[in-house]
Amino acid sequence: MNSFKGFVIKELYHIFRDRRTMLILFGMPVVQLILFGFAIRNEVNNAYIAVLDLSKDDVSEAIVNKLLSSGYFRLAEYIESEERIEAVFRRGKVKEVIIFEPQFAQRLRSEGTAHLRIVADAADPNMAKLLVSYTTAITNGYAQELGQRASIVVVPEVKLLYNPELKSVYMFVPGLVALILMLVSALMTSITITREKELGTMEILLVSPLRPFQIIAGKVLPYLLLSLINVLSVLALARFLFGVPFRGSFLLFMVESLLFILTALSLGIMISTVSKTQQAAMMISLGGLMLPTILLSGFVFPVENMPVPLQVISHIIPARWFVVIARGIMLKGTGLDYLWKETLVLAGMATLLLSISVRKFNERLQ
Repeated sequence: MNSFKGFVIKELYHIFRDRRTMLILFGMPVVQLILFGFAIRNEVNNAYIAVLDLSKDDVSEAIVNKLLSSGYFRLAEYIESEERIEAVFRRGKVKEVIIFEPQFAQRLRSEGTAHLRIVADAADPNMAKLLVSYTTAITNGYAQELGQRASIVVVPEVKLLYNPELKSVYMFVPGLVALILMLVSALMTSITITREKELGTMEILLVSPLRPFQIIAGKVLPYLLLSLINVLSVLALARFLFGVPFRGSFLLFMVESLLFILTALSLGIMISTVSKTQQAAMMISLGGLMLPTILLSGFVFPVENMPVPLQVISHIIPARWFVVIARGIMLKGTGLDYLWKETLVLAGMATLLLSISVRKFNERLQ
C-alpha cells in the first residue's frame, strides 16, 4: 500500500507540473460552462424589429412602446410602405416587421377587434416562432388592459418569409457548410503540417528546391480543392434530399466559400506552428475552433440573444460572418449589395490570418 500511495502521489506531481494538462483538466470545463451557460438561450432578447404604422394613433404608438419596454425587442426603424419590407429583411438586421392597419385605434374601440400583421424572417424558424409568440402575447395583453371590462382583441395575421413551413433544415444547412469547411480545412491542414514535423520529414522538404511558401501552398492546395468539393456535395444533398432552396447567385456563394476556406486554412497553418504533435494540433483545432463555430457563429443560437461580451467575442469568429452570407444567398437571394460588409470582414480576416500564419511558419523554420 505504501508503494501504491507513493505511485499515486508521483502521478499527481506529474499532473500538477504539466501546465497543459492542468489547463485541460480545470480550464476547459470552466470555458465550456461559460460558453454553454451564456450562449445557449431559448428566449428572445433585443431582437430588432421594424414598424409600418398605417394608423399613427395613440394605440399603435402605445403598443410599439409596450413591445420595446418589454426588453425583448429593439426598434431598428419605421418604414413607410410594404415595398420596403423585403429590403429591410435582406440587410439581415431586422427579424420582424409589425404592420398596423389604418384606423387601428378606432376599430379597436368601436368594433372590439383590430388587425395587426406580423411578418417574420423565418430563415431561423425557432427565432421566428418565438418572435411571433412574444409579439402576439404583448399586443393582446395591452388590448385587454385597454378594454378593461369589454372584450377587445387584436387579431394577428402572421406571414413567414423565406421559410413558411418553418423547416429546421433551412437553418442548419448554411451553418453546417461553415462547420464542415472550418473543421476540414483547419483541422486537416494543422495535422498534415504537424505530421511532417513529428516524423522529421519537414527537414527533407526544406532542403528540396521548393521554397517554404511553395511547401505551404502544396500542403494546403489539395484541402482547398477538397473543401470546394465538400461545398458542392453539401449543396447538392441539401437541394435534392431536403429540398432546401438556393435563391441567390451560385458564383457569389462559391467566391464567398473560397474566402472562408482561405481563412480556415490560415488558422490551420497557425495551429501547426504552435503544435509539436498531431494530437496537440487536433485538440487545439477541435477545442478552439469547433465549439466557437457552433456556439458563437449564430449557427444554432442567435448572437443577438447572447450577453454583450460574447457578442463582442463573436466578431472575431470567421464562421459568424460566413453564416450570415450563406443564409442570405441561399434563403433570401441576397446579393453583394447587401453582403458587402460581411464580405469585406471575411476578406480582411483571410488576408490578415494568411499573412500572420505564413510569417509564423517561416519563423518556426528558422
